[in-house]
Amino acid sequence: MNLSILIPLLNEEESLQELYTWIISIMKSNNYSYEIIFLDDGSTDESWNIISGFASENPNVKGIRFMKNFGKSQALHAGFAKAKGDVIITMDADLQDSPDEIPGLYEMITKEKYDLVSGWKKKRYDSVVAKNIPSKLFNWAARKTSGVELNDFNCGLKAYKNVVVKNIEVSGEMHRYIPVLAKNAGFGKIGEKVVQHQARKYG
Repeated sequence: MNLSILIPLLNEEESLQELYTWIISIMKSNNYSYEIIFLDDGSTDESWNIISGFASENPNVKGIRFMKNFGKSQALHAGFAKAKGDVIITMDADLQDSPDEIPGLYEMITKEKYDLVSGWKKKRYDSVVAKNIPSKLFNWAARKTSGVELNDFNCGLKAYKNVVVKNIEVSGEMHRYIPVLAKNAGFGKIGEKVVQHQARKYG
């Protein structure tokens, strides 16, 4: 299997149909063999029913449901354990991560032989005070303490070799430090790809 797409989410009923349709179009146009694993971290809206509908019509869609909110790290940990693709891609469910980036990320892993590739949302449109400055400080501190030279540790859009996700333990708030965990586990070829910050609407 070429790809496992992991999508952690909490109460994203409004974006799921659009995201699903968009991902499927990318999978078909590139002729990928794939699975999409939705990681429902305790949603209280209709998210799980929507995911169940996708799974009933498409055998490549799977879902993992937590009965309460455990956090993104725990959701990703469960997804990593289940993922079967040669390349694992994680992305957020709110349409801020563009599925159009998937082929480029896939090629960086399969052809350029990176162990891990992190998205870099170079242009940010968040509130400067509320998000932009704290994010820059976090990224600076993470670079200084870890030696991993990435500009955007926080970006949810990442790609991994399968062997990487099977050899790291993600818990607590460690999803922000997955590149550091990968490096500490011996996976040293870590790359970065500039990606769209605000995904265009599908279609």
